[in-house]
Amino acid sequence: MENLKKVGKEVLFLATGNNNPRNGEGSFIRLKNGGILHVYTAYFGDNFEDHCPAKLCGVISEDEGESWSLPFTVLEMSEDAQNVMSVSLLRMGNGDIGLFYIEKYVRGEAIVDRYLLVRSSDEGKSWGRSTPCIDDGDYYVINNDRVVMLLDGTIVIPAAYHQMYTGNAASHFEGKGRGCYFVSRDDGKSFEKLNVDLVSPFIEISKGLQEPGVYQFEDGRVWTWYRTNLGFQFEAFSEDGCNTWSELRPNLFFTSPRSPLQVKKVGKYTVAVFNPIPRNATTAKRFGMDRTPLMLAVSEDDGKSFIRSYLLEDDPDNAYSYPAIIEGEDYLLVSYYHSNGGEIDLNSTKITKVRFEEIAE
Repeated sequence: MENLKKVGKEVLFLATGNNNPRNGEGSFIRLKNGGILHVYTAYFGDNFEDHCPAKLCGVISEDEGESWSLPFTVLEMSEDAQNVMSVSLLRMGNGDIGLFYIEKYVRGEAIVDRYLLVRSSDEGKSWGRSTPCIDDGDYYVINNDRVVMLLDGTIVIPAAYHQMYTGNAASHFEGKGRGCYFVSRDDGKSFEKLNVDLVSPFIEISKGLQEPGVYQFEDGRVWTWYRTNLGFQFEAFSEDGCNTWSELRPNLFFTSPRSPLQVKKVGKYTVAVFNPIPRNATTAKRFGMDRTPLMLAVSEDDGKSFIRSYLLEDDPDNAYSYPAIIEGEDYLLVSYYHSNGGEIDLNSTKITKVRFEEIAE
């Protein structure tokens, strides 16, 4: 990896500060006036952990990502919520902006979550009332920048179900995830859970399948992947819109610590952003800080093969994770967590701009 070319330039760094211990897990959308909106989770108070108080904030670029507005509040958490996080932005079928997010709350002795949708018909200036996509009293992990619209207009939410504990709320869910998918065929008015239950082929592995994503090929097939603690992203394929899946197998190209992969179509390319495994067991870093380097892989055949790889980040003393991607006319933007020289990998947000000419052969 030391011979790989480093690409991209920093265009925004959202560092933490007083009463703001964590910024991250964002998503982008192109506005109708040409601007770019980036929404992310901003924690407030003095604790950065996943269930601590947070709100959704936004920044806007009017010059193709070269400069950004000051952060502003997009959505406050409700009074009964623990926090809000893991946003996905999607252009809905009727032209609205759809903002999907997790809201966590306490049920009995456990923390559970619901997945909500708010819509804006005025390009993010105001937002309607939230409506539930998933609200069955269980715990689902849905990453940022994960909701997609298939070619036929079906909206897909890839989720990992984690069985709840009934005891200590600090250990509120079973770490072994199971894959499932929620879909809407009426532009987000209602969602149904598909009859899918993907489980790790190695049932004795403690972490199972976690943090799924989906990508639709031009021929209509759908690719899904999951982070695991087996050293690889595991993948499967569907030919019927996520209703049934092929056998789960490791993708031997996408080596990975327990860290997410994201794949998007940008121009003529399909790009993947992920953490490869940089070290062996004798030099391993602690969990979280093993999320380095951050790699950008490029495909010219719609994601069927990745023929070139580049480095977005290569400082071994920092960690990078939870990417979001958006296409520009001759570039792509990637946002991700940056540990900013600290001991906490889930820290600040960095946005990097990569011009297509940098990743051309």
